[in-house]
Amino acid sequence: MRLGVMFDRDLPPESLIPFCRHLDATEVDDVWVVEDLGWTGAISSAATALAVTERLRVGIGIAPAPLRNPALLAMELGNLARMHPHRLTAGIGHGVQDWMRQVGVLAPSPLALLEETIVAVRALLRGETVTLQGRAVRIDGVSLVHPPATAPPVLAGVVRPRSLELSGRAAQGTILPEGVGPAQIAQARKLTGGDDHELVVFTNLYVGDDAAVGARLAVGSAKFLHVAPDEVVQAVGSPKAAADQVRSLWEAGADTVALRPFGPDPLPQVDLVLAELR
Repeated sequence: MRLGVMFDRDLPPESLIPFCRHLDATEVDDVWVVEDLGWTGAISSAATALAVTERLRVGIGIAPAPLRNPALLAMELGNLARMHPHRLTAGIGHGVQDWMRQVGVLAPSPLALLEETIVAVRALLRGETVTLQGRAVRIDGVSLVHPPATAPPVLAGVVRPRSLELSGRAAQGTILPEGVGPAQIAQARKLTGGDDHELVVFTNLYVGDDAAVGARLAVGSAKFLHVAPDEVVQAVGSPKAAADQVRSLWEAGADTVALRPFGPDPLPQVDLVLAELR
C-alpha cells in the first residue's frame, strides 16, 4: 500500500520545489503532478519534482492523449526515466472533452486514441521500433535513440466501464479520480483484471472543522463523476477521520491512495494524516 500527495493545480508553480522537498523527508511514497488546460504542463512539473527529490516516485496524473503526440510523449518520458530510474510513473487519459474542444484536438474516437496512444508509448519506451496504422494514431518506423533501461509504468486515467476495460488491456495501471469509493474500486478491479495492475485512487483531503469546505469539494467531484454529492467519498474532517478514509480505500483494493489537499497551506494537513497513519 502506497500513499501519495497531489500538488494541486491552484498552488503557485514555484511552490512545487519546497512542496516536494518537504514530502521527500516524510513517509509519503509519491508526489503527483497534474496537466489541466491553462494551468501547468505535467512534464515540466515532473522533471522539477524529480530533480529536487531523492526518493519520491513522481506520478503524472494525467496527460491528455489528444494534446500529446505519442512519439513526443515517449521521448519526454524516456528522458526522465533515464535520468531518474525507477522513480517515474505516467498516467494518460482522454482529457476533459470540453477542454479538448477548446484547443481543437477533440478526438472522433477517444477510446481508440487513448488505447493506441498507450500501446505506442509503451512500445517506444521498451525500445521497440513502432509502426502503427490505427484509427487515431499513425506512426511509421519510429524508435527512441535513448530508450530507458527500465521503462516507466504507463497508467490510464479513466473512470467509465469501457475505458476501464481498455486500461486492463493496454495499461499497467489505472488512476481513478477524486470522489470514488470502495464500490467503484471493486468495479475497477473487476474490469481491469489482475493483481499486477496498479490501482491508484485520488481523494480530496481537507483537515478542519469547516463543513462547508468539504461540501464544496463534494459538489465539484459529484459534477465530474455525474453522481449526487452525498455519494462522493473523500478524506475530510478530523485527522483521524481522514486517515480512516484512506485506510478504507486501501482495504477496498487501492494500491495507492493519493491525497489532494485543499487550501493555501496543504502540507500541515498531510502531516496530520501521516501522524494518524503511523
